[in-house]
Amino acid sequence: MSQPRKAAFHTLGCKVNMYETESMREDFLRAGFDIVSENEAADVYIINTCTVTAVADRKSRQFIRRMKQKNPDAVICVTGCYVQTRPDEVSGIEGVDIIAGTNEKENIVKYVSDFMDRGAEPEVHVLSYDELSDYHGSGLITSMESRTRAFLKIEEGCDRFCTYCVIPYARGPVRSRPMDEIVEEARHLVSGGFRELILTGINTALYEDLEGLLGRLEDLDGDFRVRLSSLEPTVINKDYVKRLFRFDRLCHHLHLSLQSGSDDILSAMRRRYDMKEYMEIVDELRAFDPLYGISTDIIAGFPGETEEDHSRSIAAIGDACFVRTHAFGYSIRPGTVAASMKDQIPAPVKKQRVKDLIAAGEKTAADFVRKNIGTEAVVIFEENAGTPGGTGDDPMMTGYTGNYIRAYAPYDEDMLGRLCRVRITDLYADGAFCEVLKG
Repeated sequence: MSQPRKAAFHTLGCKVNMYETESMREDFLRAGFDIVSENEAADVYIINTCTVTAVADRKSRQFIRRMKQKNPDAVICVTGCYVQTRPDEVSGIEGVDIIAGTNEKENIVKYVSDFMDRGAEPEVHVLSYDELSDYHGSGLITSMESRTRAFLKIEEGCDRFCTYCVIPYARGPVRSRPMDEIVEEARHLVSGGFRELILTGINTALYEDLEGLLGRLEDLDGDFRVRLSSLEPTVINKDYVKRLFRFDRLCHHLHLSLQSGSDDILSAMRRRYDMKEYMEIVDELRAFDPLYGISTDIIAGFPGETEEDHSRSIAAIGDACFVRTHAFGYSIRPGTVAASMKDQIPAPVKKQRVKDLIAAGEKTAADFVRKNIGTEAVVIFEENAGTPGGTGDDPMMTGYTGNYIRAYAPYDEDMLGRLCRVRITDLYADGAFCEVLKG
């Protein structure tokens, strides 16, 4: 009897990619493949790529080459946003056997099986932008690598076309997943033991009826909570977020991508809001709950960004008191409007500005934790974190509060995967030390 073929996966990029990798993993399991770690020898490696920055492109190429070196006889299948936007470039990488665009992931197990059976020439399966018109999925997922928090994809595509961003070209126009299918998948995941469902999409706020979906999830049975992975301030406003407050399962955390604290740069980015409108959303959230967690992304060194613009971004981090700030340098993306803008910022300047933003973000994250000291929260402890506070510490377990503070407490295996009530007592590592409240 022949041994099952082995498949390994590697994912770069966003939460949507993580969800889609899990979907593909389950497709391969149903097709009779064994799933192994990317560090093990496999018959096929599926690399789910990202193209949000040039660094993401480079990491994708490096991993493709590394996997071919690990097992020269393995089939290499590359999918994702890098493939969709640069198919010729990916096809030119030595050792790539199959490339599949963002709308072809549901078919990858078939492409791989057919290729392995007949030993064909390299294949390209990439639809044009105009053909990315329907929502495609491969059915309900039943698991995730994390056993406590599950991503739940609800939407595909974006039509905002910010001047720096290539993702609308990679993902196509907005398509919403059928609501009944989302609710059924949520029901399966909750019954499987997941205690947090993270609704995700390329631009989640563009889902055709997000409030209706949240209402359906609110009515499901089970002990779980719901988190929105991101809501774009290019889509929502203070009145929109106010309507979300009626959903009791919804975590008091939103990821609101700021991108810049300068109105001039926001306009050049085509972000469709200014700082006054952004802060109105922040103020609305904090009026509802002073400890509402808000995380963000900020780009350093967008073309034409002055020192004054940069200072405004630093000031905005403090004004919003973000629980977490993801700062990164502007990266030229071919085909975008910003790629041809004048006044591109030198790399050393961008690097220093990123450091400035990170430092400001770390300070406000600590300030936000301090505001939470003495309060009670609910945490889903996910894993053994080792000793992040130093080698002399006892082992810790870690998870997230509803408002997205990374919480630590002395390790107790019986607490893993449960909704635990804690009291936040101090700053610790990159988050907070907590006392687990029993009973």
